[in-house]
Amino acid sequence: MEVIDLKKLIKFYPDKISREMLSDKPEMRVALMCLEAGQALQPHKAPLRLMMYCVEGKGTFIVGDEEIVADEKTAILCDPLVPHGFRADKGERLVVMAVVTPVE
Repeated sequence: MEVIDLKKLIKFYPDKISREMLSDKPEMRVALMCLEAGQALQPHKAPLRLMMYCVEGKGTFIVGDEEIVADEKTAILCDPLVPHGFRADKGERLVVMAVVTPVE
């Protein structure tokens, strides 16, 4: 069993996205990304199933051709090879936990 206290891991950098790998196992990877207002993770593709979970703040999440404005406690699921990313474009910080699993 692992217990991860996200409150202790949230940190921000003025010039880049803070990325912390919380778990890196073959069956599941979990990452925490913290964005200052105005920062963005550009859309990209991966051959994995993905859940983007908004831990704190509000921002725009991109999945394929769709843009979803989401705030705290919202989960957005993405199929493999679909472009995805997010932006802290609502005037506040954004904290996102990403969970990826392999495609069988």
